[in-house]
Amino acid sequence: MDLPKESGRQRRRASPSRIAGVGSASAWRLVYQNLRDDIVSLRLKPGDPISEKEVAARYGVSRTPVREAIQRLADERLVEIYPQSGTFVARIPYDDLPEAMIIRKALETASVRLAAEKATRSQLLALATIVEQQREAAEANDRGAFHRADEAFHAKIAEVSGFPGIWRQVLQVKVQVDRYRRLTLSQQGRMAQVIADHERILAGIAAGNADDAERGMAHHLDAVLPDAPQEHAPPATD
Repeated sequence: MDLPKESGRQRRRASPSRIAGVGSASAWRLVYQNLRDDIVSLRLKPGDPISEKEVAARYGVSRTPVREAIQRLADERLVEIYPQSGTFVARIPYDDLPEAMIIRKALETASVRLAAEKATRSQLLALATIVEQQREAAEANDRGAFHRADEAFHAKIAEVSGFPGIWRQVLQVKVQVDRYRRLTLSQQGRMAQVIADHERILAGIAAGNADDAERGMAHHLDAVLPDAPQEHAPPATD
């Protein structure tokens, strides 16, 4: 069917000028969010150094909010701080990814079953529109737009299930998985496979078949973590 085109919601990155104009209580949050986005999207790669001085100059703030932002990122294991060497983007902790996916799979297979039982026609159209946006992003080889549409699809399923908080719980456990996924999206055929998986999940929801929807989601999530390469470690320190 012909699907309406609508622009996906995108969280805008705060510009340096915007950050420079806010109070210190808000500045660290904006610096944190921008650095976090850079790390998760792999604009900052594992092992890249992060200079407090350079970040402060870039955003026109003192080092105090930058230190707070970096500490929050360290708490999330996205950066590693070495007092004698500096701060570096953390390696992707591959050993932790299977546990994160077990939690995510439990949450999302539960939500997709509920979505299959509750989805309305307008909600199905919204999900189909998101899949179409993903297809367009894949054709344009726009991995950023593809990832945003992927997030929107899973968030919408949680909303349709009647428990949107499920997606908020997923977001807390999957940050390292997202970094790994950004590495694998460039693999030949990976984006096409994700779209096919989403179409299968949507078909189960549209048919009101909770079992099919759950199987589709389980298959989709099981494909996220093939054998992960043990690389991208931070620099060795003395």
